[in-house]
Amino acid sequence: MPWLSVVAVFFIVWWTVLFVVLPIGLRTQMDDGDVTLGTVASAPTRFQGAKILILTTLISLLLCALWYGVTLYFGVSLDDLPRIIPVYD
Repeated sequence: MPWLSVVAVFFIVWWTVLFVVLPIGLRTQMDDGDVTLGTVASAPTRFQGAKILILTTLISLLLCALWYGVTLYFGVSLDDLPRIIPVYD
């Protein structure tokens, strides 16, 4: 499998996982009852960007390694997906 395909799949998986990880552990200003003047109440109290990026990268690496292993072991590739997933008219 070309390395560019692996990088492209990792990029897509990483962004998808990012949007799943973002709300985990989020505390808003409204939750804490301390809304700063000039900000929205749904703004995070403490943004933990490094934690989110590390968790997103670890989960994405795990998912991509699983995908890569399945493609090597079972021989399933992205080209096989239309044959695996039934399409009904």
